[in-house]
Amino acid sequence: MYVGIPNPNILSPLEKMTITPDGKPSFQVLYNPESYVQARKVRYAQSSGISTNTPVSQFAGGSLEVLQFRLFFDSMSAGSEVGGSLVDRLKFTGNSLLPSLAKLVDVRTYTQKVYSLMEIDPDKHVPPLLKLKWSSLQFTGHLVSCKQTFVRFSETGTPLRAWLDCMFQEFIAPQKATLPRPLESPDTTKYRTVHQGDSLWALSAKEYGQPEQWRAIADANGLANPRALRSGERLVLPAIKKR
Repeated sequence: MYVGIPNPNILSPLEKMTITPDGKPSFQVLYNPESYVQARKVRYAQSSGISTNTPVSQFAGGSLEVLQFRLFFDSMSAGSEVGGSLVDRLKFTGNSLLPSLAKLVDVRTYTQKVYSLMEIDPDKHVPPLLKLKWSSLQFTGHLVSCKQTFVRFSETGTPLRAWLDCMFQEFIAPQKATLPRPLESPDTTKYRTVHQGDSLWALSAKEYGQPEQWRAIADANGLANPRALRSGERLVLPAIKKR
């Protein structure tokens, strides 16, 4: 009999990544991804300069942020530690105790929840807008790419284990995307999207060269708690009057 420190996940259940399609119930992934990648790009146009050896580079615009990760699905040995409803967890626990030939849970029942997020909503004529939440990660966008790889099957050919490679693209409402975003002068109003790890102090130091101006940003955005920033949130950086 084992005597010792219990598994911390028993005392404090592991937080699962949750996906919420617009207008539909949210669901949890079975296993959290081991890692994820957030990326964005900017474009610079080049034009030939007069009487110069090198072209002139000019900023031509940015791109939307993308989020990429790999999800693992397993209906063979999964038990109460997986995500999902209580019914799902009980089903997995019971299924894990059965011999291989008797396993009945088709893993596609769960991979399809993600894979179908690219299907067009018949009422809105577009795929659903999604919200992803996993602790401090907050992301709003669409699933733009998903590849299913099935790697284990029962004796009867039922898929039991799979990997899903997913790519999500950020969504910004049109009225926000068209807001002016002057980049250089601290005496002009600016707009910035919050990324994971950002803080008002860091934004103030970067945009104004004065970390102590964080309070002006908090006041302009009605932030009672300056530490409660959410990834994907759009902030107004007010103009700072020159002294």
